[in-house]
Amino acid sequence: MAMRKSVSGLAGVAFRSFNAQASPVFNAPLGVIRAASTPLASSSQNFLSHGFAVGNVRGYSSQVAAVSPNTITALKTPTGDIMYDESVHQRYKPGDPSKKAFTYFVLTGGRFVYSSAIRVVILKFLMSMSASKDVLALASVEVDISSIAMGSTVTIKWRGKPVFIRRRTEAEIANANATPISSLRDPQTDSERAINPEWLITVGVCTHLGCVPLPNAGDYGGWFCPCHGSHYDVSGRIRRGPAPYNLEVPQYQFLEEGKVLIG
Repeated sequence: MAMRKSVSGLAGVAFRSFNAQASPVFNAPLGVIRAASTPLASSSQNFLSHGFAVGNVRGYSSQVAAVSPNTITALKTPTGDIMYDESVHQRYKPGDPSKKAFTYFVLTGGRFVYSSAIRVVILKFLMSMSASKDVLALASVEVDISSIAMGSTVTIKWRGKPVFIRRRTEAEIANANATPISSLRDPQTDSERAINPEWLITVGVCTHLGCVPLPNAGDYGGWFCPCHGSHYDVSGRIRRGPAPYNLEVPQYQFLEEGKVLIG
């Protein structure tokens, strides 16, 4: 019996709590009902459907303030294009006219810093592409040629490539000058290839596939490339084989007796 009374009491409390939650309007103050029954609530200015009736919001005043029609339209049809009413406040343009000099100074200083940084980056990039000091040191080489015997060839290294220095005899010079230009694949006279007729300086790289020809060899007594059979004469001109051009003549000059500067 005691258990039945306890259960019945709990059920009654739960029922009363449910009724209080289901119909809160009966617990609302009288001002809420008055506010809901005003002509504003039944006309186009009905805020109850939007949840803006003041009496329905706890803690708000029970009197409805006058709201402009533009506000009502904005509440009913919300949009991203909101136009602010500037009649109730004053809008100032950004910036202070009295601080123009300071603003110009800051902007100009920032642009100067940016341009200086860009200049440094460009210079660093260009300097990284230039030749290093060890490469510049090998850009030119001075050779002592006083000890080279007549009719022999010496090979030196210049810019990572072999260079032939040949001291020619009188017979070799006469033979080079007697060669008809019309019979040459890459026509060049001997005087165009040798500043001093006694000395011939050429790059020791075959113009066919970049092999290194053998000196004092071949059918014409100059150079012979054993890789594909290219023959060069004593002036370094191609005479037979697949090579299309003569041996390259580097830039050089004679400094003094017995010394030459290549490069």
